[in-house]
Order: sequence, then C-alpha cells, then structure tokens
Amino acid sequence: MPIEFFEPTLPLIQQAREAIKGTLIETPILKLDHPTFTGDLGPNAWLKLELFQQSSSFKARGAYLAIQSLDDDEKAAGVVAFSAGNHAIASAWAAKAAAVDVKVCLPKTADPFRVQMCEALGATVVICEDIADAFAQLERIQREEGRTLLHPFESPYMTLGAATCAAEYLEAVPDLEVAVVPVGGGGFISGMAAGFKILKPSITVLGVEPEGAQGVTQGLAAGAPQQVSVNTIADSLGAPMSSPFSLSLIEKYVDAVALVTDNDLRRGMRILAETINILPEPACAASLVGAMGPFANKCQGKNLGLIACGSNVSVERWQKLVETAD
Repeated sequence: MPIEFFEPTLPLIQQAREAIKGTLIETPILKLDHPTFTGDLGPNAWLKLELFQQSSSFKARGAYLAIQSLDDDEKAAGVVAFSAGNHAIASAWAAKAAAVDVKVCLPKTADPFRVQMCEALGATVVICEDIADAFAQLERIQREEGRTLLHPFESPYMTLGAATCAAEYLEAVPDLEVAVVPVGGGGFISGMAAGFKILKPSITVLGVEPEGAQGVTQGLAAGAPQQVSVNTIADSLGAPMSSPFSLSLIEKYVDAVALVTDNDLRRGMRILAETINILPEPACAASLVGAMGPFANKCQGKNLGLIACGSNVSVERWQKLVETAD
C-alpha cells in the first residue's frame, strides 16, 4: 500500500510524543562550557545528545512511529529497510520492539560494526554492491515477500519523529534563537525544522550538509529533487538523492543550508572526543562544525542549539578517520 504523506502539526507532534513516551529516550542536553566551545560559539550553546537514543541515533524515533502505524497484516508480513547503517539499526531495533520480522539492505562498504548491530537485534542483513543494487534488492524483497518499506528519510514518520526531538529541545531550552541540524536525505532536518518553527516561529534553523553529498543543496538550487554522486566519510548523511516531501519541508522551514568538508568533520569528531569524551561518527560532528565554520556569523553569541545525532561507528574506524584530520 502506498504511504500517505502528511506534514507535522502541533497536535501530531504532541500525539507522537505520547506514543514514544516510555520507549524512546528523552535525550539529555548538555551546556557547552568547555573553553573550546565558549571561545568559538559564545557562552550560551547547548548540545542535544541524540547519540544516546535507542539504537544510538535519532533514527529510532521515526522507525518506531512507522512500525507502530502498521496494521496487523502489515506487521505479519514484516518490513524492509535500507541505509548505510543508522536507519538499518534503528529499523532492526524498532522491529524487535514490536515483534516484527525485518530485513535490512546495507552496502558492502558499511562499517562491520553496523552490520553486527543489525544482526544482534535480530535483523536479516542483505549486503548490496551499491545503492543501485540496494534499490533492486528492495524492489525484489517487497515484490516477493510483501514487506513494507521503511524509508530512511522520505517518510512522514521519520519527519514526525524528528519533530519530537525539536519539541523536547525547546521544552528544555525555550530561549533558543538558532538551531543547527545535520542534513542527509532530509528526513531529520525536515522534522527538526518543522518542529522548531511550529513551536517557535522566530527561531533560525540552519542545515549542514557534507560537501560530498549535496542532494539537498542541489535540490534547493534547482527547485526540485536531484540525484547526486556521493563521496563523503559521513555515510549517515550520504543520501544519493533528495526527495519531494522532505525537500518541500526544508524549503518551507529551513533558513539556510551550508556545506562542510570531510576534514571539517574529522576535526569536529576530534573536538567532541577531547572535550566531552564521546565517540561521534562523522555525521555527529556536522552540527558543531557548521556552527564553528560556515555559520559562525549567524551563531556566535546566540542562544544556540546543536545536535549530536549518532554514534554508530567502530573504534577502529573512528581512530582511522580522526588520525588523518588536518
């Protein structure tokens, strides 16, 4: 059955928060007091630690809402998902929580840690050559097995799940003036921006996208979804396209999107590890380096909200990435 798309509204955000209450984590928010942050960002910057969410990323919110929306027949048939890892892990977690069978398609370049996490949560993992092969496998699995697709970003549930994260943020820090959000396929920033703007229209929402995966940047420039090539260490943000629903919400609610390099992300990973002792994946550093870099003039001295979006990375890969930072 084709999915019906709907935009987040205040009543829907409130209903979603009730639906996830007690199962998803209301993740902590850290005031950034270390001199590294106060020197570059000013005295009033906060970091929402969404890497402490179920499945270690924000993706669990939308995946849980999507699976809970299925009827009994759809749950019996199972679900299928694809991603570079975070959405696959979140889908596996949410499916296990609902006792639903799940298959996940991951590229052969996926961090082995992420494959292991999916398997540990009970998912059947299908390793694919590349994104084209992943789509072919998805179509085959849906056709042959009747499973429901859990899309990693072009989904009203992924968007609504992200909106619950924004609502939590403003409830804890109501004086936020600027929020900086990572950009991948668009599911996270579309929901975060919608949630922020619905609850506080005066807030400025800024997006940070990898230079090597410019689906949203190019989609905004063209005024239509775009297919793009991907070459970035931030595989969680490495969507090969932008899509109509999420792009339309970004156009409506996001004030600006800027690009950061892989080296920027490496340096951000190191900063987060050295200052607050977390092990962030590359995507997790995007919000910070966007605020310190291309959006510095919009963020310095503001009541600033940043997001640490995920930490599904092996220690070995993390070390290999960070040791090459300039």
